[in-house]
Amino acid sequence: MKSTAYLQSWAQTELSEIKFRIAPASGWDAKTGTTSAEVLRRSDVYVFCLLHHQDKQTLDPLDLGQWTFYVLPTRVLDEQCPGQKSIRLSSLKRLDPLETDFTGLQKAVAACAEGTR
Repeated sequence: MKSTAYLQSWAQTELSEIKFRIAPASGWDAKTGTTSAEVLRRSDVYVFCLLHHQDKQTLDPLDLGQWTFYVLPTRVLDEQCPGQKSIRLSSLKRLDPLETDFTGLQKAVAACAEGTR
């Protein structure tokens, strides 16, 4: 899961640019206490969470209606953005993620995990 928002807790003169980190990373092996030399994306599915609400006076991160979720199989990122460290919302949308509200999130994740997306 990756999350971001247009609004931040500090003073802003404009809305934040929407961008998510997607950099491949080393894994940690808790049994051996070592970091893997293999750098990759270690999930099957990415869930990009956008707190899309843009009015600071009524912003409520606990209101799931103020969120939009974009779900994408990791293989799409690996194929289309292999070494990329971050992705803007506009570029993410060009990869055709499943876009949903909270009620459809479980179904979207399952579809991407099963490869039916």
